[in-house]
Amino acid sequence: MSLLEYSDITEKKYIVLDGQPYEVISSHVFRKQQRKPVNATKLKNLMTGKVTEYSFHVSEKVEEAEIDEREVKYLYNNRGEWWFCEEEDSAKRFKVTEENVGPAGKFLKPNTVVTQLLFRETPMSFKMPISAELKVVEAPPGIKGDTATGGQKTVVLETGATINVPLFVNEDDVIRINTDTGEYRERVGK
Repeated sequence: MSLLEYSDITEKKYIVLDGQPYEVISSHVFRKQQRKPVNATKLKNLMTGKVTEYSFHVSEKVEEAEIDEREVKYLYNNRGEWWFCEEEDSAKRFKVTEENVGPAGKFLKPNTVVTQLLFRETPMSFKMPISAELKVVEAPPGIKGDTATGGQKTVVLETGATINVPLFVNEDDVIRINTDTGEYRERVGK
């Protein structure tokens, strides 16, 4: 167990606060007028997924969370249940809720390997690949001169997710998506 000083609590670190594991999303150390420095942070609870703001003062120390990781394979989802199995043994299956998977889960294709985070042997959230290549299954035709809306249209991907893409993207194109933001990156091919 290592303790972090207030200024060591930076982005992408895992900490324990009130017995719960958190990921530091953002941190900013600043000084208000004549007062002592403060580290204003945004923390994501890894068990519930909720984001909260918390300020750490100079005298505060916090425990660094020991997060274990394991590789798991996504199988399918049905009625809000997401089914995974251990990467090496497909007989060892388990399900999680949609909240645990997070918003990036809508870009998961079956048999995709992802990293599951564990805190004290308890499964928490997942680390998704930063980008995904998915096939467009439904795309309205781009109408010439239809650029008043910024030249975007909404398409349906093979996973069922819908995103906005440029007008030149057509059905059966393969596109790359940023899974963090859910935004179109580029067209990869057909």
